[in-house]
Amino acid sequence: MITASIKQPNVSNALGYWPAFRAYGSAYRGNLGAWPAVGEADIMEGVNGRAQSSETLHCGTVPGGNCGEYNGMTSGLGTCGDCQTAYHTYAEVIDRTLSDEQIRFTIDGQQVWQVRESQVGVSTWQAAVDHGFYLVFDLAIGGGYPNTVCGCTSPSPQTSSGGVLSIGSVGVYTSTGATPPPLTTPPVPNGGSVVKVTGGQGNWGLSVNGNPYYIKGVTFGPQSATADAHMQDLKELGVNTVRTWGTDASSQPLLDRAAANGIKVINGFWLNQGTDFVNDTAYEDSTLNAIVQQVNAYKNHPGVLMWDVGNEVLLTLQNTYSGTQLETERNAYARYVERVAQAIHAADPNHPVTSTDAWTGAWPYYKANTPSLDLYAVNSYGAVCNVKQDWINGGYTKPYIVTESGEAGEWEVPNDANGVPTEPSDQQKVAGYASAWNCIQGHTGVSLGATLFNYGNENDFGGIWFNLEPGGWKFPTYYQVAQSYGGTPATPAGPVITGMSVPQTVSAGKQFAVSVNVTGSVRYNLMYSSKYVDNNTILRYADFTQTGANSFNVTAPNQLGVWKVYVYAYDGHGNVAVETKSVNVTVPPVNGVNVARGKPTTASSYQATGNGAPFPPSNAVDGNNGTRWATDWSDPQWIQVDLGQTTAIHHIQLVWESAYGKAYTIQVSPDGTSNWTTIHGTTTGAGGVEDFDVSGSGRFVRLTGTQRGTTYGYSLFEFGIYQ
Repeated sequence: MITASIKQPNVSNALGYWPAFRAYGSAYRGNLGAWPAVGEADIMEGVNGRAQSSETLHCGTVPGGNCGEYNGMTSGLGTCGDCQTAYHTYAEVIDRTLSDEQIRFTIDGQQVWQVRESQVGVSTWQAAVDHGFYLVFDLAIGGGYPNTVCGCTSPSPQTSSGGVLSIGSVGVYTSTGATPPPLTTPPVPNGGSVVKVTGGQGNWGLSVNGNPYYIKGVTFGPQSATADAHMQDLKELGVNTVRTWGTDASSQPLLDRAAANGIKVINGFWLNQGTDFVNDTAYEDSTLNAIVQQVNAYKNHPGVLMWDVGNEVLLTLQNTYSGTQLETERNAYARYVERVAQAIHAADPNHPVTSTDAWTGAWPYYKANTPSLDLYAVNSYGAVCNVKQDWINGGYTKPYIVTESGEAGEWEVPNDANGVPTEPSDQQKVAGYASAWNCIQGHTGVSLGATLFNYGNENDFGGIWFNLEPGGWKFPTYYQVAQSYGGTPATPAGPVITGMSVPQTVSAGKQFAVSVNVTGSVRYNLMYSSKYVDNNTILRYADFTQTGANSFNVTAPNQLGVWKVYVYAYDGHGNVAVETKSVNVTVPPVNGVNVARGKPTTASSYQATGNGAPFPPSNAVDGNNGTRWATDWSDPQWIQVDLGQTTAIHHIQLVWESAYGKAYTIQVSPDGTSNWTTIHGTTTGAGGVEDFDVSGSGRFVRLTGTQRGTTYGYSLFEFGIYQ
């Protein structure tokens, strides 16, 4: 065990502070290029003065690799209460008494994170853990981690100096015990397999080397090269099949590790979704040749279950074509799939061929044009329980598999009070997976199984909605899939959030209350999504303070629009529960009278043409946050308001669109041509809603932008001037 008693720095503005307690592999000393393969255990990392810490194992290769670098195998930021004002004991335990060795991280004896050898692969673990370490206590200022968490460049001019990382004690302890058999990597079996669709109408099955086989699978999102870091987990999940969307020279590691662990692969071939399948014969020929090349490369591999041609092409052709041309293209695509299926069968008679689309409405095209398919395949979420009846109604004579399914998708759920899709709760997602699997296996003799969506690690908008392990943390849906598949997870199911409360509307930049109902002992983190504001699916860290066991004061984003708030609850054993609700961020009220409302305005420029144009300067004083003044894409630019008479001003409110001013001044003048007096200036504008007090008077008020915050121009919804 490696342990230290630490108090994190406690300053008034800690933006950019990055305190840490780390154990580096001894080979890192003097050889920085050995990172991260030689291992780095972050036993404590704080950031930006947040009342949180994260614990991480770095290993493998960068970027990506078995340890998901540069993030590493991380707990994520979790609440730690008074970690800036009191000493806490942070520890790492390397447990070699288990065949599947573990590292466990604790705070004051309470486990907050764990990593198992099988989660990164035997060789990666041995290189990172099976050696000596040296300890580092570090107080950095600025860098990638603080910048990522704040979404800014740190430190800032306002960052406090003089912070101290206080160390009360340090200890390293060892104990001995029984030595278990080591974890080993199983070998890849020899020889390919023969996979057949067996039986007849309404009584079909799948066989592998003559033995019945029912697909209990997941779609596989990680890089193929990292497969050895996931196979033990997939076996514990009860999975016997994984599906990919593409097959190429990089597929070998996935096929090898899958076969070594008794798992089969549905090998996908990606086809462009907007191709002109009537006329683009050059694309069709080159793609067909590439597919046959990969089939020949892998047809004798024991990991191959079947070949899957295309993904959702028939549906998405509607994004490029319409009317009779759309029908012509769809039939041409189905005929092309027939051509591909025939070529695959000629190269490999031992594995079935299917083709995936996004709805059962694709099947009539295959029925009419693609007789060489051995079975159909469909991606279906909220409507998956209708697939059986659709098959019956269509009079089809082939079985099918479901190649993506789970809870209802964003496109299938009702909107909430803020007009955005209502993401299902954790428990609704669990119920969605259970229902989907029941309907899939309920079509006996026709449905040959499914690969549920998705075994992936993305911790973003889509990852939280659909991934079984977002961020590498096991979601409640992971345990539902394990239950459906008869799996035996290595850890018990984690926390459950049964309710979440947020206000419907919040003021930009102001605090609001969030609370959850949760079972179990947990640490928290809160995140934001701006997907319904700017279509960005990356989540952002929310600034918050914990006010009770399950309640928080959260600072609203500065940018207007409907945001999603996410509450993460971690149990310390690799599990997470996440609940999310939307809030509508609006302009905060200002005391006083907006004397600029409806007054004459002039500007250096404005966009007169383009989508939504014109954008004249008068839009910035019309009291409507849905209209804006937008400039040419150059510096400097200015907007000027004539208040009609000399007026005392005490407050300015700027409501920026996404194209904001980073550096600007605000000046007043009695005549609008001379005698300008600066009443405010900044070089660190951050956009959104900016509120600040000023002191000055004048008839004319001018905002001059000297540096844009984006490559676009300046775009201002409202220029509020308050008396």
